Amino acid sequence: MEQFLQALTSGIQLGCIYGLMCVGLAFIFGIMGVINFAQADFMMVGMYLVLAIVGSLLASSFLGPVAPFLAAFLIAPLMFAIGYLLHRWLIVRTTGLRIANQIEAHQAQLILTLGVALILQNGALILLGSAPASIISPLSYSAWEIPLLFDDFSALFINKARTYDAIICVAVTLALYWLIRSTRVGKSLRASADNPTAAIYMGIDVDRAHRIAFGLGTAIAGVAGGLIVLYYPVQPLVGFDFLIIMYAGVVLGGLGSLIGAFWGGFVIALVQQLATLVLPLQLQNATVFIVFLLVLLLRPQGFFGRHVERA
Repeated sequence: MEQFLQALTSGIQLGCIYGLMCVGLAFIFGIMGVINFAQADFMMVGMYLVLAIVGSLLASSFLGPVAPFLAAFLIAPLMFAIGYLLHRWLIVRTTGLRIANQIEAHQAQLILTLGVALILQNGALILLGSAPASIISPLSYSAWEIPLLFDDFSALFINKARTYDAIICVAVTLALYWLIRSTRVGKSLRASADNPTAAIYMGIDVDRAHRIAFGLGTAIAGVAGGLIVLYYPVQPLVGFDFLIIMYAGVVLGGLGSLIGAFWGGFVIALVQQLATLVLPLQLQNATVFIVFLLVLLLRPQGFFGRHVERA
């Protein structure tokens, strides 16, 4: 029972973080219909930026353990600007109403975002090298100890860094959902997603809405990367470790659904952690995809597919 509760707790913590990763990818797809192969590498960029900020500005300040969390939020505007400008200069050429053949447009989007991912990976290798780097924080190796009532010698250990990460991830997801549902910008984004032609007739700049969506999705990836660097070492190819998880979570939750993407990532993390109770560590991802296939067999549209609005 102690091992089960420990794995369950770790799965819930990791699930919130995976959920935020998936939300960023689902947000871009839900608004623009673009499958962004560079999303995991934007996370890698966010991880390195947080390392740079903590190492150069915040590590010796009075902020102490709070510095990495503050750094994760400080990089959000920069990551938004990167995504916004990247869309304006490159992505816009393969999206929007100006593209007559949507099938060819999707092929171009895949190749373009894959090219961006390769540039980010190889650029990081050239500039930063391949050696893993991480943040040394007291929160990463400290935990709350909660005694278990059924056994005087058993206790549940809750890692502090992962707990704070999970709380921040839930808060960011809820803030994004509120933005989409309750603000003028969110309404323009939803209109651009549902019917771009009608949105133009209503005076909405669809290209600008797409730039904002791509920028927000990039910023979310950067924040997620900045949070996980507290306990996961970063190196230029770290995106490969999360790319498949992100896509599986988005499909599992239902394409185009923010809440569905969050729960998709949550379920994947939960299955990963609980699988370690009965299977070797190397078979974690195999278990995830077994559950993934079972869900799609029983519910092909995913958890929330076709029952919520796209964004």
